[in-house]
Amino acid sequence: MKLQLIQDSKGKVTGVYIPIDEWTALKKEYKKLEDWEESDPTQEQILEELKEAVYELKKVEQGQLKARPAKELLDEL
Repeated sequence: MKLQLIQDSKGKVTGVYIPIDEWTALKKEYKKLEDWEESDPTQEQILEELKEAVYELKKVEQGQLKARPAKELLDEL
């Protein structure tokens, strides 16, 4: 198996890349691995998250909510 480690800008390991063919083989052998996969969001989920983001932005503009630093938002991705 050829795994690749994913590191952040400081060299800290933050994840592992597994080639898809090897991931598929692992899923066949270990059925519970499929539970770890995230499904694609539905259109309704995406719209709900966008509505929430717009609501929060309005609250920030009104001074009712504190904005988060852009780095924090990018780190979530």
